Amino acid sequence: MKSLEDLDKGFFSKFKQKEWIDSASYEELLRKWRFAEIGDPFFTGEIGQYYAKKIDEKRNEVGNEEHVRISKKIGWQRK
Repeated sequence: MKSLEDLDKGFFSKFKQKEWIDSASYEELLRKWRFAEIGDPFFTGEIGQYYAKKIDEKRNEVGNEEHVRISKKIGWQRK
């Protein structure tokens, strides 16, 4: 059974993750999405679903041309 302290840590961790997702630009979200390590906590469970929803919303906000520009800027290889 998790202690109250452990549960609080989990809550604040999720809160901070959601806070970062909400404040990130589309470019920041796409870069993290593209280059994250397998099993990155941002892409699993409830936070992963939230991330997918928000990146989709922000992608629709920026439109196709801006998405393509950002995607080309980021590329596919880590630097």
